[in-house]
Amino acid sequence: MSVTETVVDFKRYEEEIFRKVCELGCSIVKSLLWKWETELMATRNKGLYRHKGMRRTTIKTVMGEVEYSRAIYSQKMEDGTTCYVYLLDEAMGKKGSGFMSALLSEMIAKAACDGSYRAAARTVSEMTGQSISHTAAWNVAQDLGRKLDEQEQEAAALAAKGQGAGKLESKLLFEERDGIWLNLQGKSRQEHGTGKEMKVGIAYDGAEKVGKRRYALSNKVAFATFASAKIFRRRKEGAIAAVYNVDEIEQRVVNGDGAAWIYEGETDEAVHFQLDPFHRNKAVIQYVHDAEARGVIFNLLHSKQIDLLLTVIQAYADSTGDEKERENYLILHGYFQNNRDGLIPYQQRGLDLPEPPEGKEYRRMGAMESNIFTIIGNRMKGGRACWSIKGGENLARLLCLKATGKLAETLRNLTSIVLPDRYAEEIEIDMSAAKAPQRDGKGCDGCHHASVPSAMTWLKGLASLKPLHEL
Repeated sequence: MSVTETVVDFKRYEEEIFRKVCELGCSIVKSLLWKWETELMATRNKGLYRHKGMRRTTIKTVMGEVEYSRAIYSQKMEDGTTCYVYLLDEAMGKKGSGFMSALLSEMIAKAACDGSYRAAARTVSEMTGQSISHTAAWNVAQDLGRKLDEQEQEAAALAAKGQGAGKLESKLLFEERDGIWLNLQGKSRQEHGTGKEMKVGIAYDGAEKVGKRRYALSNKVAFATFASAKIFRRRKEGAIAAVYNVDEIEQRVVNGDGAAWIYEGETDEAVHFQLDPFHRNKAVIQYVHDAEARGVIFNLLHSKQIDLLLTVIQAYADSTGDEKERENYLILHGYFQNNRDGLIPYQQRGLDLPEPPEGKEYRRMGAMESNIFTIIGNRMKGGRACWSIKGGENLARLLCLKATGKLAETLRNLTSIVLPDRYAEEIEIDMSAAKAPQRDGKGCDGCHHASVPSAMTWLKGLASLKPLHEL
């Protein structure tokens, strides 16, 4: 290769190809929508719908903005009033002026879960033919969050009536709950102070082995809210009932750090509470500085001698002459006293638990500390991030869906518009083995023999590029 030979800027070609393909895609969508509109116009009940002209609107897609026209019709109602409708919008399941495609909404939501709204806007703009601002990314997250809020309320109402739609069956359900403090801004800061605790919970039916020493929680459900313990419990039950057939759940094991809201409202005898081992052990290390006393306390915990444990801690408090040390012992004693029924891990209590389903195991609990970071903390805490109550909850709903692998499916159901099968078939490529060109799949030399669509003549210049091995 000569050093004086002109160097091909492949990045420029790649960008131009991407831009042109996006333009072609928008043109195809616009053409299909117009064809659909003309069919609706011709087949409508002309006595019921009177044509009142055309109106322009847009659909924002990953290829770019598709601007098209659709007809507006007047319709006489039974009460004598007149309403105006867009038959194309109704057929598509589209509401309002302008619309963002499900795929674009999904990409924005995923990007917003991974980083700031500004970073999400930049990522989506760079990876698609659509340019969006950080405000648009925020608006998408808020709109989706509000729709998810409506779904949560419906699920909670159905669960309260015992009409949950969940199908998964499990005789034992594990629940873990914890809170994370987030900084507030604006009116939320004025009303609630500089920060507020977001309550987070997960539920699962066991653990599945995914590696030599690795396990993953099975059929995990996640939920989060700034609201009160009562609302948290109601929403939590709705989220569980939307996935699990709660009538089949015979027992539950709840793991938490001992906060009052975690157990508030729980009166069912089939619910077993467990003080999170991490927080339990952390309390001993934090409040007992004497190594010998610490060893005694841990030995009593491990031997399940809870009554003696509380007596010994009280004795340490009474025998020390250091007021600060005495205060620490009393704090630990009060913490253990309030959670005495949960000091022994559930699997060491001799509970009559159902056998785990095939392929699953009942392992020790304590996954919440990791989950609260991966679900909420990693995105919403740190980096001087501040939230409003509604804005934080809307994003948290998306984060919970992402953590449970349900984000894409849920967003498609929330934002999808329909297209008749006959139109979808028009853009499918019929490439059977008999019709495939002889040089298809023959490597880079195939580019000299591939046909170029008439609408993409700009691609012909690329065919003159020499293969790299000839340079």
